[in-house]
Amino acid sequence: MQRVPLVLGNWKMNGSVQANEALLQGLLGSLSPQADAAIKQGDLQAGVAVPAPYLFQAATRLRSSGLLWGAQDCSNEIAGAFTGEISADMLKDFDCQFALVGHSERRERAAESSDLVGRKLGQLLNNGLMPVVCVGEPLSEREQGSAEDFVVEQVRAATKGLDEQQLAALVIAYEPIWAIGTGRSASSSDAQAMHATIRHELSQQSQSAAQAVRILYGGSVKAATAAELFAQPDIDGALVGGASLDATEFANIIQSACPASQSLH
Repeated sequence: MQRVPLVLGNWKMNGSVQANEALLQGLLGSLSPQADAAIKQGDLQAGVAVPAPYLFQAATRLRSSGLLWGAQDCSNEIAGAFTGEISADMLKDFDCQFALVGHSERRERAAESSDLVGRKLGQLLNNGLMPVVCVGEPLSEREQGSAEDFVVEQVRAATKGLDEQQLAALVIAYEPIWAIGTGRSASSSDAQAMHATIRHELSQQSQSAAQAVRILYGGSVKAATAAELFAQPDIDGALVGGASLDATEFANIIQSACPASQSLH
């Protein structure tokens, strides 16, 4: 099955109205004609997950570009007395197409469990938004040789109870925690091995859905290494952190995911 490549930038807690304006305009100006055409033809998807206060700005600037915009988290609740939470229905008001859930920084700082992540992605699916479910192991698990078991359990818990159609609508982002923001990155072969493991786990629920799900790599992704990662059979794009704050660098990563670019590698 041919899966449409997907490259998403995660700005994390960075930005200001002025800085965002420059970054978004710089990104739009840095996309190659090839990438721009692929995005508008639906052969490639790319976008940014921005801090919630800037969703309106992102929507305004990107609406006619073909680029996606989304949130960095979503509540597992529909509405009510949940101070500081942002519901999937609110995200729809900003025409968001996706939201991240279960990022390692949320799991660590807010003690989010995989079960909670599963409830969050359920809210997104119920509202027609694309969940980008983040999974990944700490260095200790990799050094102990248990990285695959750790990640498989995260995937299994987050996707529990989903039907075939819901499962196929997910995006999974594999981000080894030891590589996030450290400058270290898994080798393309190590990343491919984990992606293949994740797809195999999904196939236990539905073979067809497993082939449809896009699995992204995240963890210090750079333009210099992107093409090699994207050439792997089970790596369908990237969730990009720090490099997405550099318009030229991020545009080059997006370019590396163009189907025509991949045919050259």
